[in-house]
Amino acid sequence: FEIVCMLSVVIAAGAAVPPGARAEEDFGDFSSSTLTTKAWGALGAGKLDAALAFTGKCKELYMEKALEQQASLAGFASDEEAPMLWALNDVGTCLFIEGRVFEEQKKSKEAAAAYGHLTSKLGYAQCWDPQGWFWKPAEAAAKKIKEMEFDAKLE
Repeated sequence: FEIVCMLSVVIAAGAAVPPGARAEEDFGDFSSSTLTTKAWGALGAGKLDAALAFTGKCKELYMEKALEQQASLAGFASDEEAPMLWALNDVGTCLFIEGRVFEEQKKSKEAAAAYGHLTSKLGYAQCWDPQGWFWKPAEAAAKKIKEMEFDAKLE
């Protein structure tokens, strides 16, 4: 299933492709919601390098704000308040997407690190599911970590 985070339109300065980025990557308006949506799309299309480019850019631009928003919370925000936590929600979702990409690439250590960062640093991130509810990426990441640990024991 594809989850699309709802978020405010926050535009980073400049819309040109930043130095070091590949020319074929289109970061759109550089908003966290655009980068997250593009990361989900790239993951779904099997364009794993592009997915990592979008998640990396989102983290680069918005991690500091996401950590601030996380620190302001003592628990999950209400459905009404959650959309205001755009950086937390989108960066947290991007960490989950990174974990999925690394799993697809059979990079278990990197996947566990992405999931672990999400659960330990941005645990109150939420993502709007088009079916009408907030999904909690850190809860899904914790489940993925347990599955990976179980699979490692079987090997």
